[in-house]
Amino acid sequence: MTTAKLLLTDLISVVDHVPSNYIRPISDRPNLADVQASSEGSIPLIDLQGLNGPNHSDIIQQIAQACQNDGFFQVKNHGVPAEMIDGMLNIAREFFRLPESERMKMYSDDPSKTTRLSTSFNVKTEKTANWRDFLRLHCYPLEDYVHEWPSNPPSFREEVGEYCTSVRGLVLKLLEAISESLGLQKDYIVKALGKQAQHMALNYYPPCPEPELTYGLPGHTDGNLITILLQDDVPGLQVLRKDKWVAVNPIPNTFIVNIGDQMQVISNDRYKSVLHRAVVNYNKERISVPTFYCPSPDALIGPAKELVSHDQPAVYRNFTYAEFYSKFWDRGLAKECCLDLFKQI
Repeated sequence: MTTAKLLLTDLISVVDHVPSNYIRPISDRPNLADVQASSEGSIPLIDLQGLNGPNHSDIIQQIAQACQNDGFFQVKNHGVPAEMIDGMLNIAREFFRLPESERMKMYSDDPSKTTRLSTSFNVKTEKTANWRDFLRLHCYPLEDYVHEWPSNPPSFREEVGEYCTSVRGLVLKLLEAISESLGLQKDYIVKALGKQAQHMALNYYPPCPEPELTYGLPGHTDGNLITILLQDDVPGLQVLRKDKWVAVNPIPNTFIVNIGDQMQVISNDRYKSVLHRAVVNYNKERISVPTFYCPSPDALIGPAKELVSHDQPAVYRNFTYAEFYSKFWDRGLAKECCLDLFKQI
C-alpha cells in the first residue's frame, strides 16, 4: 500500500485530474471566462521615487486614493534591489523542487507553529482543499526565528533573511505614508502595533489539469495590517472591483500592496480590505511570496480616535489582535469578512 501524499507537489506527479476533495461546488467556481483582463481596470501603480523629496505630497495623495478606492496598489522604485527579488523567487522555486523527504522535514498541520510547510489553508478545518502548498515563516525579529528555517537550499536562511529585512524597510516607509494620508501622526500606525510581527509565505501553485474546478486560494481578505506581495511572471492574482474579478498581471520588479483588515479598523472604514483570490494555471507552476505585517498579539486594535467623530462614530469595538487572529484562522477563508464580528453593536 502506498502512503497518501500530504503535499500537492507530490500528489500531482501521480494524478491526471483534479481529485474530488479539491473540486468546488458549481456555484463557487472561478468562472474564468467572466474575469476582466488587467488593462480594463488594473490597480494603481505608484512610483515611490521622490517620496522623501519633491513628489511627497503627490505620492501621499495617490496612496490615499488607492487605499480608499481600491484597497490594492502596486509600487515601483521601492528600494528593494532587483537581484534580491530574483534571488527570493529562485530560492522559493528551489525549495519546492527539493526531494519530498527533504521538504517533509518542515511539514506540520499545526497553525501555531512559527515555521512550517503545509498545504491548502487549514487542513484540519476546511471542507474543500486549495491547489497550493506553502512554507510559512515568522521573520521579525529575525534572530528569534531564522534558526528554525530550512537549511536547504544552503543559502536559504541568508537570502530570505536579507529579503525580509529589506521588505520590512519598505513596509515601515509605507506605514508612515499611510498614517500621513489619514491625517495622523507619521508614527501612529507603527505605535498602534505594539512590538509588531512579520510573517511570510512562500506559496507554490503547481500546474493544474482542470483550473476551472478549483482555486489556489478562494476569495478572502487578509486579516493582518498590510501585505506586500511578490509574484513571479505567471498571472494568478485576481481582485474584486465593482463586483467583478479583475486579473492583476505581474509587472517585473514591482510589489503589490494590499490593505488588511486591521488597517480597515484603524482607519475607521475609510480604507478598505478587499476580497482577492488566486487562480491556477493549466501548464505553468506559479510562485508568490506575500509578506504579512501584523500587530503583536497583545496589541489593542481599534479606530484611531482622530478619525472618530459625532458624524463618523467608531465602526468597530477595540479588540486584541490575538482575539481577532484566532477567529480568522478558525473560520478559514470565509467569504464574509471576519471584521463583521468586531463591529459595534
